[in-house]
Amino acid sequence: MTDPHPAMAQGTPPGPRGVLNRWASVLPLTPKTPRLSLGEGDTPLVRSVRLAGDCGLDELWFKLELCNPTGSFKDRGMVVAVAKAVEAGAGAVMCASTGNTSASAAAYAAHAGIDCYVLVPRGKVAAGKMAQAVAHGTRIVEIDGNFDEALRAARALTARFPVALVNSVNPNRIEGQKTAAFEVCDTLGDAPDLLAIPVGNAGNITAYWKGFVECAELGRASLHPRMLGFQAAGAAPLVSGTPVARPETIASAIRIGNPASWKGAVAARDESGGAFHAVTDDEIVEAYELLARREGLFVEPASAASVAGLLKLGRGGHLRGGRAVAVLTGHGLKDPETAAAQHRAEVVRSGPGSDDIARALGW
Repeated sequence: MTDPHPAMAQGTPPGPRGVLNRWASVLPLTPKTPRLSLGEGDTPLVRSVRLAGDCGLDELWFKLELCNPTGSFKDRGMVVAVAKAVEAGAGAVMCASTGNTSASAAAYAAHAGIDCYVLVPRGKVAAGKMAQAVAHGTRIVEIDGNFDEALRAARALTARFPVALVNSVNPNRIEGQKTAAFEVCDTLGDAPDLLAIPVGNAGNITAYWKGFVECAELGRASLHPRMLGFQAAGAAPLVSGTPVARPETIASAIRIGNPASWKGAVAARDESGGAFHAVTDDEIVEAYELLARREGLFVEPASAASVAGLLKLGRGGHLRGGRAVAVLTGHGLKDPETAAAQHRAEVVRSGPGSDDIARALGW
């Protein structure tokens, strides 16, 4: 029998985890920044077993940000934003949200022992995300408007009251989210040729590009990947170049008509030689189902936009080889209604006996 890890032998964990602990050297931390953590970061990078060829790629890897504590990529930036807010003396945080930001802000505020206020578009947030925010005890205000209007209100309120804004317009959010790019480079040994990512408020594509640039500057990568951002066709302001007044898509997490990080996203595209593309809801649903049935990955619809885009480009002959990473931003349990609607036909009823079940299965 081998000896246990020294820390485990003493009854303590082997060491602190989390974004603030692992990536302190590349984050804007001070000795006074509380080292909050729910174990975020260090998410898996899983190689595609069936979809790479359909996308016209030699290698396709999935960055599973759905493995973060609240089930989405938001935790990387939120832990930095909340820690810096606490360091500055804030007793509360606020955000506008299509769902994932609210869940993350609520969790980290609860962990830090401060209050959280969330503004959401009424009737436009998936049940799984609302349930998370409610469970963590946040104060939720449903507004009669869309996300862009909620964010304008949040910015105005946090300018008037002693509450910290923790949307991605907060630069600490971008700093935390860039760490995913560092993880990709460390795992693969270099940056990929392409990075495919869903784009809503555009903070994440901005953050990944910042991370890849810093990796190259620090000698952790020799490549700068092309950044491919995919938006839903009904909410594609970066594709058209014009804000969308009433964005609509099944992918609620990217149902945003006027991204707050517009300039950062455009810079990421231009500096990397990348592009923005639109995918239809039908294409998103197809990718959503393919990820679940052919790769074993259950994601929320917005996550599937990155793969929908790669499939569209690959089938059109626009991708010919190379290594790509597709960011899967949130877990499928965030949006149980979509899963139920898509797979209702897969459920059959039967009596309790084995013969009944065999007949129901057509055996």
